[in-house]
Amino acid sequence: MSEGPRATVPGAAAGPAEPGVPAGPAAGPLPDGRHSPHGGGPRPQASTVWEFGGQPDAKPQGDGAARRTAPAAAPVGGGAPGTAPTTARRAAPAGPGGPVTPPTGPPDEPTASSGRQRRRIRAGRNLPAAITVGVVLGALILVPLFTLKAGFVGVVSAAVAIGTFEVVRALRLAGLRAPLVPLVAGAIAMPIVAYFFGASALVGALAVTVLAALAVRAVGEPAGLPADVAGTIFAAVYVGFTAGFAALLTAPDDGDWRVVAFLGTVVASDIGGYAAGVLSGGRHKLAPTVSPGKSWEGFAGSTIACVAVASTVVRFALHGHVWQGVLLGLAVVCTATVGDLGESLLKRDIGIKDMGNLLPGHGGIMDRLDSLLCSAPVAWLLITAFLPPS
Repeated sequence: MSEGPRATVPGAAAGPAEPGVPAGPAAGPLPDGRHSPHGGGPRPQASTVWEFGGQPDAKPQGDGAARRTAPAAAPVGGGAPGTAPTTARRAAPAGPGGPVTPPTGPPDEPTASSGRQRRRIRAGRNLPAAITVGVVLGALILVPLFTLKAGFVGVVSAAVAIGTFEVVRALRLAGLRAPLVPLVAGAIAMPIVAYFFGASALVGALAVTVLAALAVRAVGEPAGLPADVAGTIFAAVYVGFTAGFAALLTAPDDGDWRVVAFLGTVVASDIGGYAAGVLSGGRHKLAPTVSPGKSWEGFAGSTIACVAVASTVVRFALHGHVWQGVLLGLAVVCTATVGDLGESLLKRDIGIKDMGNLLPGHGGIMDRLDSLLCSAPVAWLLITAFLPPS
C-alpha cells in the first residue's frame, strides 16, 4: 500500500527527495541578503517566549494546536543547517538566581510628555488622606507647642526616632550596615539635650551618638567598614542632629512663635509649590532626572508663599522687620527644595518610592521631615541672628 505525501516540518533541512515525498523549497537568499535554509518562502514564526521590548507570540489555535511544535531557535553565532532562525530577540543572560524575568507591570512613573501626564504627576497624591494627616500632624505639633514646650520636644524626638528607623532601613537596602539601636537612641536624645542645655550640648550629643554607633559597628565584620561608617554618620547628622535645631528654636520665651516662623515657612513652600505646579501644569522641569514632578513654576509658587508667610510672622508675631522675613523666606525656600530633592535622589538611588507608609497620602515620616530637617539649622541661624533671645 503506497503512502501519500507527508507534510514538511518548518525549519527542516531540504534533502534528497524520497519517492512519493515532495522536496522542500530550495535554500536561497532572504530579502535582506542573508542566507536561509528555508529558501525564499515565509520565515517560520518564533516560539512563544517573552522578549524585552516586544510582546509574546500568539499561541497556536485550533484542534491541531497541540500537535504543532515551534521551530527551534538558532544558536548564538549562527546555526547549523536544518535549524530555523527566529524573530525573537535573544533573552537576557541568566544571573545567579536563574533567568531574568522581564517586567510585566506598568512603568514606575509616567513621563512628562503630555499635559495630562504632567498633571497626574503633580496631583498624584491622595489629597483627602494627605489633608487629613496634615491636620492631625499640625494639631500634634501646635497644641503642645503653645501649652507645654517640653511636650513639643517630645513629639520631635518621637518623630526623629521613627525617621531614623526609616533611614537605617533604607541604607540597609543599599547594602550599608548602620547600627539601629545607638542611632535611634541618639536621635531621641539630641533634641532633648538641645532644648535643656543648648547648642554646645547638641554637638556633644552628636559626637556621643556617632562614637557609640561606630563602636557597635566595629564589632561586626570588617568588610565594607568605610561605607558603613559614612552611612552611620550620615544617619546621625541627617535626622537627629538637624532636628535638634528645632528644639533650640523652642527654648527662648517666644520660642513658640519662632517655631511657627520656621514650620510655617516650610509648609508654605510645600503648599505653594504644589498649587502653582498643578495650576500651571509644571511645563518647565526643575530636576527631571531626580524628581519629575518638580517644576520652575512650582518653585516660583514656593518662593512667593515662603516670603509671604515668613515676613508676616516675623513682622507681627516676632516684632521684627519685613526684610528679615523676606530673607528668611528666600533662604528656607532654597533649603526646603534642596532637602526634598536630596531625599528624592537618595530614594531613586536606592530604588524605593517612599521611605515608609506610616502616613497615608504622604508616605513615611521622612517623606515629611526631609524639607524640615534641611531647613531647621538655617532657620535657627537666621532667626537667632535677626532676633537674639532676650
